[in-house]
Order: sequence, then structure tokens, then C-alpha cells
Amino acid sequence: MPDFTPHTDDEIELMLAACGLSSLEELFSAIPEALRLAGGLDMADGLSEPDVVAETQRLASSNSGADLVCFAGGGAYDHEVPAAVRRLAFRSEFVTAYTPYQPEVAQGVLQMLFEYQTLVARLAGVEVANASLYDGASALVEAANLAVAATRRSTVWVSDGIHPTWREVLRTFAQGTGHALKPIPLRDGVTDWPEPSEGDPPAAVLLGQPNHLGCLEDVRAAADLVHGAGGLCVVAADPVAAGLLRSPGELGADVVVGEGQPFGTPMSFGGPYVGLFASSLAQVRRLPGRLVGETVDTEGRRAYVTTLRAREQDIRREKASSNVCTNQTLIAVTFAIQLSWLGTAGLRELALRCARGTRYCREALLAIDGVEALVEAPVLREFSVALPVSPATVVERLADEGFLAGVPVEAGLHHGEGLAIAVTERRTRAEIDAFAAAFEKAVR
Repeated sequence: MPDFTPHTDDEIELMLAACGLSSLEELFSAIPEALRLAGGLDMADGLSEPDVVAETQRLASSNSGADLVCFAGGGAYDHEVPAAVRRLAFRSEFVTAYTPYQPEVAQGVLQMLFEYQTLVARLAGVEVANASLYDGASALVEAANLAVAATRRSTVWVSDGIHPTWREVLRTFAQGTGHALKPIPLRDGVTDWPEPSEGDPPAAVLLGQPNHLGCLEDVRAAADLVHGAGGLCVVAADPVAAGLLRSPGELGADVVVGEGQPFGTPMSFGGPYVGLFASSLAQVRRLPGRLVGETVDTEGRRAYVTTLRAREQDIRREKASSNVCTNQTLIAVTFAIQLSWLGTAGLRELALRCARGTRYCREALLAIDGVEALVEAPVLREFSVALPVSPATVVERLADEGFLAGVPVEAGLHHGEGLAIAVTERRTRAEIDAFAAAFEKAVR
């Protein structure tokens, strides 16, 4: 099997010089030694492709964690993906579809995106949704940019209940846009909003529903607060929670964003994801990315087109409030198929199963000596506990018992060290009981 050498030595030297580096070793120096492969793979030279594939599969099967029962969440959730959803979403018409700039040859994909937008708008409780963004974090960034452009203010209030990695992405982009982010702390698990000052009113408040700890926020109170100051209310909403909770738009949200992974996309080592974005009609001309609209053709037949693109950077350039000119078509289609498959009753049942499983698991864990609720606010699918030992230690011990235990909450971020645990409709009572028994052993 010949070596694969995509770059010549001269090309590599040119790249290193442009990066200000002296060697490839320096390029990869940020990778910890423990994660590096020393000496290459223990594999004979000249193996055929089938032999190489068989050997790599053997090596992959030795990885721990491939078949752990998942109680982790924190932005990616182990929900069921029905066989019908997989079968429909991976039809060649969708998998091979490209950018629908020519509507005469892309009516099927455009119609699916139109249906997706309709479903997202209904979940969010506002009038209009776009054809998707890259992920939930990028959707949050676009919401902040929209609010700054709409209000012509430079400060955005960000709840500490927003997922930490989403806030990191937001801070990174704010370095370029120049607007200021004001972190708002939590109290008893929910955002402790201050009164807006007259001198520095916010362009928007950003909050999660539920938040990073799994707690339910008072969206109405946040909306009333920021509207009184002339700003916008942005809610990062869990689409599964829409099965039981009133929509953010109904509670006063102007912009609703979220992560669509729970519907139709399995956990796949960090992606792909799909960012949900919806807003009130008042902000439609600032809506980022693509918007698919319904019209009629020259013969009066229903047709679909990309429309209202004046807000994009390829049209307005530096005056645009967004530089996103694309969308996650295939993942958006999968999202729409699963949500359509569930329907209103199915979505409610799914959310109810999650809520009931979460309550059962939470009560079982809190019955263990030394395990306490990190916060007491109401939860829906995810909850956080304080432990007598390091959360990372508990996660490691439970992995040995066959469970992916949860996501550690960073020390000092909220109320000290803790572990965020998620329960989806896939978790059975027997799995929860076994998890609680292993959890008790792990925290001793």
C-alpha cells in the first residue's frame, strides 16, 4: 500500500514559513504527548486495503466507551432516531443535493427547507425562521449581531446559564464585531437579572430555556425587563422542551435560537449539528442566512425559491449584519422529517418521557448519601448534582461500569463542582436503576 503524500516538501516548507514555524513537530506541539502516536502504527508495510481496514476496525473495537449507556447531555443528547427518519433523510435526492440557487432544478429540497422553517417557527412561537445555521452556538452569535444592528447599541447581557462553549464562541466573535458582553450570574440555578441602567441599556438579553444546569428560566420576566429598556429578548431554547413548555415567542421572545441535534441526528463525536434560528416578523430583514419562500410559477403552480437575501454579506457587503450565506440542508431536512414523524402528540409524549425519566433518576441519585442537588430550581430533561468526590472521578469510575455518567460543571462557574446528568426517552427504568446503583458505588 503506497504512502499518501498530498504535499511536497517545498509546499510544507512554504506553509511552515507562513505560520512562523520551523518544523512539523512545532506545528503539532500543542497536542499533549499522551495523545500522540509514538513510532507509528504497529502494522506491516505493504498491506492491502482490506487488510488495513480489518486491522483498524480491530483497533477501534478496543476503545472504551463505544457502547456506554448515555446519561450525558450538555448540548448533545442520545435521542432515538427512528428507522423511517434514517431511510427518508438519506435518500440520494437529499444526500447529493447542492446549493439550491436554481429553483427550477431544486424544488424538492426547497420545499423541504420551507417545511423545516415552518416547523421551527411553530416551535419557537414567532413568525419566521431561516433555513438553518451551522449549530446552536453560531445561531446565538447571529442573534447577538442582529440585536446590536436592530437597536444600535453595543452591549449584550449574557446569562451564565447559556452553555459555556456557546459563550466562548460568542466571546470570540465579539472580538471582531466590537460589541461588549456583560455576563449575568445565576442565583439558585436561574439568571439573576439586574435592573438596566439608564446609561448603558442592553441591546439584548440572552438566556437558555432550559439553561445549562437544566433549570427552567422565567422567560416572561426576562422579556419584560429588556423590553422596558428598549432591547430584544433572545432565548436559546431546547426544541424537545417545546413538547411541554409554552413557546418562547408566546412568552415575549423576539429571537429564538437552538440546537436541532436531538431530532434526527445521532451523537457522532461532535457533529454535524444544525442551528435553529427564528424571529419576529419585525426582524425579518436582519434574519441571517437563507430564507426559502413560497410563490407561484408562470403557470400559477406552487413553487419555492430562496428569497429576501438583501441582508447577506454577498449583497450588502460591509453593511450586512451577517456574513452567513449558507445552511445545513441535510441535517435540517432530517430535523424536519423526525418532527413531522412525531407530530404534536408524539413530541409531547417524547418530552413527557424525558421529564418523567429525569424525575425518577434525580430522586434515585439524591437518595444516595453525599449526593445533593446542585440547585433546587425546576428541571425538565437535565439536572445537576453536587458530589462528595470529584465529578471527573465519578465519570471515570462509571465508565468502567458501562455508563457515560454526565458532564462535569466547572468549579466556581455556578455553585461549585457538580455533574450535569441528562435522561432521554431512550433510557429505561432498568437502565436508570442500574445507573443509580453504580453511581452509589462510584461516590463512596
